[in-house]
Amino acid sequence: MDLSKIAVSINKAINTQEVAVKEKHARTCILGTHHEKGAHTFWAAVNRLPLSSNAVLCWKFCHVFHKLLRDGHPSVIKDSMRNKADLTDMSRMWGHLSEGYGKLCSIYLKLLITKMEFHIKNPRFPGNLQMSNRQLDEAGENDVNNFFQLTVEMLDYLECQLNLFLGVFSSLDMSRSVSVTAAGQCRLAPLIQVILDSSHLYDYTVKLLFKLHSCLPADTLQGHRDRFQEQFKKLKSLFYRSSNLQFFKRLIQIPQLPENPPNFLRASALSEHISPVVVIPAESSSPESEHVVETDDLVDMDVPVMPAPLETKFDDLFGTTAAVDPFNFSQNGMRKDDKDRLIDQLTREIQALKEELESFRLESGRLCQALRGRVSELEAELAEQSHLRLQAAGESEFLKAELDDLRRVREDTEKEQRSLTEIEKKAQANEQRYTKLKEKYSELVQSHADLLRKNAEVTRQMTVARAAQDEVDEVRREMQEKVKAAQDVAEKQEKEQLEQLQDLQRELLSSRTELDSLKTTVDSTQQASSEVLGTELVALESEKAELVQSLSKVEAELAVQGEELEKVQSSLATERESGVKTAETLQNQLNEKESREQALESQLVAARWSGLQGALEEAERIITDSLAQINDPAHISCTSSADYLASRCQASLVCMDRLHSAREAFLADNTGVSELVRVVTQCGHLVGDTIVQGSATSHMVPVEQADALSESVKLCGAEALDLLGLMKQRDSLTAADSSRLKAALEAILATAEKLRPRGLELQQGELGDMVEQEMSATSAAVESAAARIEEMLNKSRASDTGIHMEVNERILASCTELMQAIKQLVVSSKNLQRDIVESGRGAASMKEFYAKNSRWTEGLISASKAVGWGATVMVDAADLVVQGKGKFEELMVCSHEIAASTAQLVAASKVKADKDSANLQRLQQASRGVTQATAAVVASTKSGKSQIEEKDTMDFSSMTLTQIKRQEMDAQVLVLELETRLQKERERLGELRKKHYELAGVAEGWGDGEEVTG
Repeated sequence: MDLSKIAVSINKAINTQEVAVKEKHARTCILGTHHEKGAHTFWAAVNRLPLSSNAVLCWKFCHVFHKLLRDGHPSVIKDSMRNKADLTDMSRMWGHLSEGYGKLCSIYLKLLITKMEFHIKNPRFPGNLQMSNRQLDEAGENDVNNFFQLTVEMLDYLECQLNLFLGVFSSLDMSRSVSVTAAGQCRLAPLIQVILDSSHLYDYTVKLLFKLHSCLPADTLQGHRDRFQEQFKKLKSLFYRSSNLQFFKRLIQIPQLPENPPNFLRASALSEHISPVVVIPAESSSPESEHVVETDDLVDMDVPVMPAPLETKFDDLFGTTAAVDPFNFSQNGMRKDDKDRLIDQLTREIQALKEELESFRLESGRLCQALRGRVSELEAELAEQSHLRLQAAGESEFLKAELDDLRRVREDTEKEQRSLTEIEKKAQANEQRYTKLKEKYSELVQSHADLLRKNAEVTRQMTVARAAQDEVDEVRREMQEKVKAAQDVAEKQEKEQLEQLQDLQRELLSSRTELDSLKTTVDSTQQASSEVLGTELVALESEKAELVQSLSKVEAELAVQGEELEKVQSSLATERESGVKTAETLQNQLNEKESREQALESQLVAARWSGLQGALEEAERIITDSLAQINDPAHISCTSSADYLASRCQASLVCMDRLHSAREAFLADNTGVSELVRVVTQCGHLVGDTIVQGSATSHMVPVEQADALSESVKLCGAEALDLLGLMKQRDSLTAADSSRLKAALEAILATAEKLRPRGLELQQGELGDMVEQEMSATSAAVESAAARIEEMLNKSRASDTGIHMEVNERILASCTELMQAIKQLVVSSKNLQRDIVESGRGAASMKEFYAKNSRWTEGLISASKAVGWGATVMVDAADLVVQGKGKFEELMVCSHEIAASTAQLVAASKVKADKDSANLQRLQQASRGVTQATAAVVASTKSGKSQIEEKDTMDFSSMTLTQIKRQEMDAQVLVLELETRLQKERERLGELRKKHYELAGVAEGWGDGEEVTG
């Protein structure tokens, strides 16, 4: 099927005539969606229609779109979701109207949006909602929650259908036979689709509610039952009212719902439910299906049949047979008088016939002249038709060329769509890789945390073991000190005892010596006194016995102390052996813990290095992907600003410093790997972004600078990959130097700084001073313009007279009022800016506030410049007009330009203002005064132009038909040329405005901080 035929059918189906959509055109649209497997052609044709300005056109669009959603290709719903936002805005716009087609269009658009959302959420449901019971069960996936949500969505869907039903019926006067009128049928025709959808929704809702009541308590579904009963009453009433309308009787058989709604509390009531079936009878012959007979003959050239032939007149006068021949004198023997009378009679009749013949001749000449004029007219029409045919052929060629362009554009769009799909797939793959890496990194972080916890536990156990070892050492030292003290005590006691024993032995020896001496003395003195000796001897014996007894006691004490010393020594030996065993056990445990701690430390080091390796590999992939993007043909259309590139370079340089610090910290202590991983990942993203932004910026600059920037970007990517490759090896990590990468980034930054707009290089003080200077310059320009206008007015009064003086006075007076209004606007803007600065600067100075809000300040400067320039240009244009050298159109354009500039100044001034500010109210009042003064200037200019310009009277009385036709053709050619020129000038104006917007954006730094736009 030809796409042009589909487009024609769409335009025929959706028009501004208040009649129902013809079925054949709608059927062609439906077949077109199945032919192209989508709705691209439909939306391409619809987007050119003024749906927002004509309610009837929008209503018929909704009708056709509803048919496509029901009976069109399944991809129609997906293709139409792209226009959901436009449909929502259109519905909101038509909703502001309270009557007529506007309100109906708003309700219908909400219904169509609800239908699309329902089918997107529930893709198992086809567009016409025809499903079997098994398919309905599969749609809920045997989950009561899904059935519950599906019932809510169906009730919402059915409520939208009922709202459209009620809206259509409330807009019709049901007291008259509106269904037989074209306007009534236009409103009632879409209800056929609503009836078809409503019958299925009612049936499915009943079945789902019975299923839910079999699974859930009745109290839980009380809201569902109440809502269904309310909708049941409305649907039953609407079905009954529709079935009585003559329009529906011949097109559709509407089912009747039961008297009472189903009782869902009784499960057996499901068997009593009868599904409503809508029957569409076979199509009968209608005016829509009849063929239209087209004739090619524009002029009927058949000669009409005359009512009576000319040759019968002679027979009527002289007879038709020879039997009644009046000239047969021989037979009748007529007399001479009869002959004379007959001759006179014949002479008169001949004269009458001659006169009649002359009149016929004159009539035939007049008819011939008329026919010649008709032939001339037909020749002129033929020439016009030939010209129109040539024009149509030219338009056909133009349309063919435009169609070829559209086809090429469509192919390019499809290619771009495919490339966009591939890019989205790559983005999804990158997102998946990033997600996996993020999960792996999370696992590493978790394992790192576990290892840290285990390390803390091992450290705590080691601390406990060391404390126990210290206690054992302390006990050992105490025992050794006790043993040493006991040994010292024992040795001291032993020495004392030995000393006592030696003393006793010495005493014994001395006693023996004394005894010997006594014996000798006794022997020598025995003879002198035997009694004295005996007494002394007894005393000595007793003393000896005492000494022997004391010696035995001392020996017994020594034996006891020796036993005690042996016991103490044995207990010390036992304690020493147990302390040694305990120390050996604790030492073994300590050695095991140290080995386990070393293993965990090695695992932790491996995990840290693995995480670092993953981050480095991911950074390499990001940079490699960025380098691949700059070589992608689809990237050619991407652009960026030099300011944003400079900000990315600065962020990358800061990150490089952090990378150097993190690498040095990791080399000093390998436990600080987390900071290095974060910095490596961030560096990868920032450097990759810098590469992409640099390539996008090169698309906006001259060729030489673009080549240099592209080479710098590629060098930056190569240096980044080399640095990451060195950091991946343990041996070369210490030798990895980021200075070359920093140098490449600094080169890109320097190039970006050169490409930045000069207006952004202003210092803080310059920017603040420039605001004051521009506002003062604007005030001065406005005052100078007002003075010049006053001077021109005085000159005009002195030199001009009559209508010229009146026109000049009126124009200059309106210009003076405009200058006064602009002056008042500038003063109000200054006051409002002063309030904004005072309320927003805080402790900062005014210049610092302007520098902090540089974008707003630059907007004020640009708006002030535009106002001052517009006032100057308008005064020059008014001067030329007063002198008779200028054009009135220039003055009108200058007025419009001043209105636009003042609107820019108002917008720039009030963007940061408080909405309750009194100066803001005065500024808005002054803006309205400027608008009124601008309108007065335009009106006075148009009035003066109409008074001064002379209108030529169109006198065509002396021209022939051919001359008029010739001038008509010349006028048509001139009109076509002027239309072509007008179209070209409009296109040129559009391109100029685009270029002005781009240059203004570059000059004022629009788009800073934005992403790359394609």
